[in-house]
Amino acid sequence: MDRPALQGPGGPHPDVGRRSVLGRADFSRLLASIRTAGYRIVGPTVRDGAIVYGPIEAESDLPVGWTDRQEAGTYRLERRADGALFGYNVGPHSWKKYLFPSRERLFTAHRKGASFSIDAEPADDAPTAYLGVRACEVAAIRIQDRVFVGGAAVDPGYAARRRRVLLIAVQCAQAGGTCFCVSMGTGPGVTDGFDLALTERIEGDRHEFLVEVGSERGAQVLVGVPLRPADADDVAAMVATVDRTARSMGRTLDQNGIHDLLLGRLDDPEWEKVGERCLACTNCTMACPTCFCHSTEEVPNLDASQVERWRRWDSCFNLGFSELHTGSVRTTIPSRYRQWMTHKLASWFDQFGSSGCVGCGRCITWCPVGIDLTAEVRAIRSNAAAGRPPAAGGSG
Repeated sequence: MDRPALQGPGGPHPDVGRRSVLGRADFSRLLASIRTAGYRIVGPTVRDGAIVYGPIEAESDLPVGWTDRQEAGTYRLERRADGALFGYNVGPHSWKKYLFPSRERLFTAHRKGASFSIDAEPADDAPTAYLGVRACEVAAIRIQDRVFVGGAAVDPGYAARRRRVLLIAVQCAQAGGTCFCVSMGTGPGVTDGFDLALTERIEGDRHEFLVEVGSERGAQVLVGVPLRPADADDVAAMVATVDRTARSMGRTLDQNGIHDLLLGRLDDPEWEKVGERCLACTNCTMACPTCFCHSTEEVPNLDASQVERWRRWDSCFNLGFSELHTGSVRTTIPSRYRQWMTHKLASWFDQFGSSGCVGCGRCITWCPVGIDLTAEVRAIRSNAAAGRPPAAGGSG
């Protein structure tokens, strides 16, 4: 999304690209400076047995000393041996819960005689700092920017919220069991799209954060925060952290020819196999940071003098989502799984010019039966290589 405020009138701010080091003891000073600049802070916090995104009032709200263990259909919190603030992988929440709320009133219509007047819903565009955004999530926000503000039709609520975001990224120091961002080219290193980027470094008694400035906004919130200039050792440690994480991905996904592979195997027998396991519960689409399917509904009051239009998250796994005047066009679970995966990994390229997947692994972790889309792609690729014929009757 175009954000001209990130540059000064004469071009990029002179501090953009500057790297400094923040001591752990002064991290609260950074939070205070962000709030002083007028931002509310949302970020990772421990709640209900998971690390989720919520309001951050103090550093004690962060998941200090917590990590997670993830596999297909499995998520567990564990204590770390250190006091890392960001020593975890992504959880069930994504930042779309703030930019694209799960339920949002779009407008209210009031009856006036034989006509109506329309009152647009004011956007909740309070300046907000997103703290702890990972590389795959920066990529996901970029994809949603393309969906909601990148075309001729701009979503006004999304655009208003997006303009007021201070994006504070964190470099991943560990890969999760279901991560495959390297395969998707979206991580684990954050290289752009941020206002500030942090790399947490814990070595012996040293606990510091390398801070990189990505915008004028980011530079402004650092004013008054105690920092020291980064040296070559600090930068080398950041590079080593990202490299180590990249080498320890829990999953891989072969992108070679994936568009034509999936769209050319719409009757592959694998769709029926995965459909026998899939519950059509919608967990994968709810947890996905890029899925944007939604429905709208009108809610009138009892005397029909007023009606509200609401938008809510929906899913292509719901039977009614594809319902037309004659009924649903995807009546079976295999056909709905196929729709989701082929859109995410193939036809999204036709629609938006990129994959719709950023390799965060949430759809694998939070699937209650442990369906793994990387394994599904491998199975279809194997069937194609072996020349296996389509399933009898197809997938509906």
